[in-house]
Amino acid sequence: MARILCIDFGRKRCGVAVTDPLGISANGLPTVPTHQLMDFLKDYCRREAVSRIVMGKPTQLNGQPSESMRYITPFLNRLRKELPEIPVVMHDERFTSTIAHREMLAAGLKKSRRQEKELADKTAAVLILTGYLDSLSMQGLNI
Repeated sequence: MARILCIDFGRKRCGVAVTDPLGISANGLPTVPTHQLMDFLKDYCRREAVSRIVMGKPTQLNGQPSESMRYITPFLNRLRKELPEIPVVMHDERFTSTIAHREMLAAGLKKSRRQEKELADKTAAVLILTGYLDSLSMQGLNI
């Protein structure tokens, strides 16, 4: 089976997560500098079967897109053009960074480790992907 890949897009770096081949669990991949993300994705998709890509959708509390969408939209358009065979969907990413920091705290990570932005980005990508998988499960949809 194919994997689902998830991106927590940032202006400097992006958290990336992927499911196992059965689409059951989400695992973090190395954080990627944003300017290298497209090359990373194309290389990864050549090596692994990817059924879809989930992008975190930054949304304000009132449901409106956040200011970050102005950076994400051009990348999203390019992604759909360069990997047209892989569907790209967006999934709400509200509070994932806050939850990521709380989970790192709960895991007992030292302050210096919790302040590593790469770890927070990777954890946020895992949370977005897990939320997406949960939403599919709640809708009774197959992955």
